[in-house]
Amino acid sequence: MNMQTKTWIEVGALNDIPRQGARCVKNGEMTIAIFRTTDDRLFALEDKCPHKNGPLSDGIVHDGCVTCPLHNWVISLETGAAQGADEGVSLTFPVKLVGETVFLGL
Repeated sequence: MNMQTKTWIEVGALNDIPRQGARCVKNGEMTIAIFRTTDDRLFALEDKCPHKNGPLSDGIVHDGCVTCPLHNWVISLETGAAQGADEGVSLTFPVKLVGETVFLGL
């Protein structure tokens, strides 16, 4: 997380987010993508690749990462950092699951 959590907002049910997929929420002008892995871990990143601002929510979720659909940059869901030789970071946000309800920390 690279922002201080001020409040938790409810974003929906766990099953609203497809496994190996994402659901987007707006925070002002920013879009935040909440990702769900095959083992139901949740992560939230600004929906913008650090390379050319591609929509990470449209990317492929795999191995704790998402691959940007524009230029195949691989971004860590945990840290937001580009993997391999690529450099750059997407903003990350805390996510928590209470029962079956997903909350996003802002």
